[in-house]
Amino acid sequence: MTPKQERFVAEYLANGLNATKAAISAGYSEKNADTEGARLLVNVKVAAEISKKTQKVMDKLDISVERTLDMVGRLAFFDPIALFESDGSMKQIKDIDPESRSVIAGMEVTDIFDSGEGEQKSIIGNLKKIKLSDRLSALDKLMRYHALYRDKAEIEVTVIKRVVSDL
Repeated sequence: MTPKQERFVAEYLANGLNATKAAISAGYSEKNADTEGARLLVNVKVAAEISKKTQKVMDKLDISVERTLDMVGRLAFFDPIALFESDGSMKQIKDIDPESRSVIAGMEVTDIFDSGEGEQKSIIGNLKKIKLSDRLSALDKLMRYHALYRDKAEIEVTVIKRVVSDL
């Protein structure tokens, strides 16, 4: 690959997979950037380099089908008991295991004060609200993955051909 092509690959990955912007950033003419970008994407060496670098990122982030399905399954089948102590109180966030923390979509903690005023006011408790990720959405994704929906109607039609002969 030429240095300009290497620059295109780097810019393509940095510019959100926008070939026109990448071509301009790599030094190709703005006037022809859209056609140059498209031409470079089908260049065997350029395409192979993009594929290689993209795969490195995917491997580094571990964005595999298995990991994705694992996460969707975790969201779909999460048991909220993992967020609580045996006495029913909510665990501190640092005490919740990483798998359970990953299903938390939002968290709000509010201090509750006594009825005193000014310096006499003291915290008597906390109100903790946790919003979990959408279980139905995760189940829907799993059902689609396993093709459990019937998106097409299947109709069986029998055609009977009647032959009438003139006598």
